[in-house]
Amino acid sequence: MSKTPHTLPSGRVALSQQNPPIALGPLDGRYRPQAGILVDYLSEASLNRERVHVEVEWFIHLCEQRALPGLEPLTREQKDGLRTIATDFDARSVAELAEIEAVTVHDVKAVEYYIGRRLPQLGLEHLKALVHFACTSEDINNLSYALGVKDAVADAWLPAARKLVAAISGMAQGAKATPMLSRTHGQPATPTTLGKELAVFAHRLNRQLHRIATTEYLGKINGATGTFAAHVAAAPDTDWPAVSRSFVEGLGLDWNPLTTQIESHDWQAELYSDMSRFNRILHNLCTDVWSYISIGYFQQIPVEGATGSSTMPHKVNPIRFENAEANAEISCSLLDTLGATLVTSRWQRDLTDSSSQRNIGVAFGHSMLAISNVIKGLERLDVAEDLLAEDLDENWEVLGEAVQTAMRAEAVAGREGMDNPYERLKDLTRGHRVDGERMREFIGELGLSEAAEQRLKALTPGQYTGLAEQLVERYAN
Repeated sequence: MSKTPHTLPSGRVALSQQNPPIALGPLDGRYRPQAGILVDYLSEASLNRERVHVEVEWFIHLCEQRALPGLEPLTREQKDGLRTIATDFDARSVAELAEIEAVTVHDVKAVEYYIGRRLPQLGLEHLKALVHFACTSEDINNLSYALGVKDAVADAWLPAARKLVAAISGMAQGAKATPMLSRTHGQPATPTTLGKELAVFAHRLNRQLHRIATTEYLGKINGATGTFAAHVAAAPDTDWPAVSRSFVEGLGLDWNPLTTQIESHDWQAELYSDMSRFNRILHNLCTDVWSYISIGYFQQIPVEGATGSSTMPHKVNPIRFENAEANAEISCSLLDTLGATLVTSRWQRDLTDSSSQRNIGVAFGHSMLAISNVIKGLERLDVAEDLLAEDLDENWEVLGEAVQTAMRAEAVAGREGMDNPYERLKDLTRGHRVDGERMREFIGELGLSEAAEQRLKALTPGQYTGLAEQLVERYAN
């Protein structure tokens, strides 16, 4: 007995045939609320809308520049009508374009025909030949991708990333004076403050945000192999590089004067490298916070009704930070692949970039998902100040650095008996637990000046944080 189209060979219902369609990937399914905004900028539909936008603006620009004999600037009504083709692009437009592409089997040619259908009602049917004039598909595509990526960064990714960094900076300011035992190589080390450690991440992430915010978005419109050959053949007296430059810059992009058939995509590789670096720094924050949670420095505020473990009811798992780690790693893998792939093209053109660029939204989406999870995770953290203080009080040996450094300063000032300070402190502290009483007793036996002795005897691990608080106040903005 044959199976119906809606049944798999196993007899199960074919989920792929359900209506409405069921998402294959998590960004369009489980995580749609966090990543859905990117559909407006980096989906196939938004790419086609940008293609329509670029084609329309090129049409208008050619008229405004009188780039061809007989062309005159359009009326305001005609320009508004043309631009409406892009601004009103919706689900019905997507469906119509798909029908056209099913015949053309070419996405950009389908856009050309889609626009052409709308010219008669604008009184522009006689200029139908001006749609896609002297363009290769990549003239339209490179500009469309640049516009989509630029807006996705400005309107979606950067606001989310800045919100995250602001949250980290706020936590850093709030905990700038909260002393904490450092752990270099996992071992007790010179104390810091919790705020200073968070401020390090805020500072690192902010540097990447500055690089990303100042990215150049390059574009070109110069024909099949970047020579303006068709343009010159059609209108040899027109200054086509000037027309090209004013058009690209008019779109809000940076003009690339020298290309093959494709814009070289170097700017994309630069941007994705910076975004990947941001992800990796964020990943580092996640692993540190996860570790602080594991030793009790942070306590997680339970979410009412939430389950930490299916079998262990006492657990509150750090799932936000673990989720963020995974999504940052996935995003980095995609961004790194895009950056490596897009800068290479065979001779004047191949299509590896066409397939690769369709995954830009996926790379952005996993990064935004990581950012969202970290923001939510940080909101559910409390600082366990009592445990931080207890940990410091159990590690007086970390003052060995302060004592031996003070001895060096005393020696420089001419104080006798300050020989071998490092070795003497090593004998006292390495492999031994030292409490406050023993440390003060040791300090009293060194023969320091009275001022240095009193200063060191008054010092506790919780006070040995140097300029940590001031560093946060001054630089963690």
